[in-house]
Amino acid sequence: MRVTTDLWVSALLRRVFGAGGFAAVVKRGATEAGAVFVLARGRLGEVALFGPAPQTSYDSAKPGDRFFSLLGAGDDAAVFDARLEKEKKFDPDIWVVEIEAGSVPVEDLISVKSL
Repeated sequence: MRVTTDLWVSALLRRVFGAGGFAAVVKRGATEAGAVFVLARGRLGEVALFGPAPQTSYDSAKPGDRFFSLLGAGDDAAVFDARLEKEKKFDPDIWVVEIEAGSVPVEDLISVKSL
């Protein structure tokens, strides 16, 4: 059984704050099962967008885990904002969480699978 998106996002916020970073929910989606996108900002202006990993990334032994894929990285936040606007039009139930992880790598806060 998978935890609700609302609970999972709350836990992510706690992990980020516990690691000395900052996090905010930019867009709140469906409480039960909304897709989560994480926009990670670095202190030097770099930005990375993580989105739900493809279904092929999931192991049947642990169906409750949430995995993410790196959708892009760079220093032009407008590109990622445009991508998120397209995602919102496609699925209005998505969540967008923006984090500044501080000294902890984002990969220590969310499970990232490479494509």
